[in-house]
Amino acid sequence: GSRGRHLAEALKGIDMAAGSGSVALAEKLQSLNGLFAIHKKKGPTSADVLNILKTKLLKEAGIKQHPMKRKRQALKLGHGGTLDSAASGVLVVGIGKGTKMLSGMLSCSKKYTTVGELGKATDTFDALGMVTEEQSYDHITKNDLESILKKFTGNVMQTPPLYSALKQNGQRLSCLMKKGEAVEAKPARPVVVFDLSVQDYNPPLFTLNVECGGGFYVRSLVNDLGKELSSCAHVKELIRTKQGPFTLDEHALQEEKWTIDEVVKAIESCTELVSSEGACKKLKMNPQENTEQVKEAD
Repeated sequence: GSRGRHLAEALKGIDMAAGSGSVALAEKLQSLNGLFAIHKKKGPTSADVLNILKTKLLKEAGIKQHPMKRKRQALKLGHGGTLDSAASGVLVVGIGKGTKMLSGMLSCSKKYTTVGELGKATDTFDALGMVTEEQSYDHITKNDLESILKKFTGNVMQTPPLYSALKQNGQRLSCLMKKGEAVEAKPARPVVVFDLSVQDYNPPLFTLNVECGGGFYVRSLVNDLGKELSSCAHVKELIRTKQGPFTLDEHALQEEKWTIDEVVKAIESCTELVSSEGACKKLKMNPQENTEQVKEAD
């Protein structure tokens, strides 16, 4: 009778509300391996965005997520480098065996467009933080800004912000800061800037285009530029327009396209991208470097 039929459906562990094709969809989803890019909106953290994506895909396939985290994951997803919650743009995602390819994405070059605001510094170096300092900026010309950029281009040393995904004793600095715990500043470290230019100057706002290697913080750059110009500055807006071979305009899936079929298509087109020679501008750094650091940064 109908009870037996319902029981049989329940035993499959698949929620048939997702439609009759859901067994096939579930299999399709769980057999996916590769890399693709999504568009991260301003607001949520990179981890939040990954969870939203995961929930959408599992729901479409009709797979119930196991509440116990330690159980075998129904779907393996990871991202190739944190994008600040206040930032938007390209987030590279690995699915299945693709998660093992993500470390290669971390050392890839990235491109950002950022809007900085002169005259105000914040504790987080971005617009989410508390204003810690105010300075005049009327003495600064576009020419002044352009001429100091050379100092920040090439192989340079950079001190990461205290509010960051870098870790101290296994805990993220940003979490420790929010709890009001003592945090030691991370030492300056070598980073590489391939290209740095002024796109717009409309004081107090200025727009920069940045192309850099892994582990580089645009927030630190803007904070340092403010000091160098005898003023202060913070990041008002930050967009990652490219990571490795993935560009925001061409490859990043908008949220309405976070569906199994779109992900399948994206992985297929991205496989060619990733395997193409010269997809990555590698950092000329020690290969034994701590990849954890690179991974956590941006």
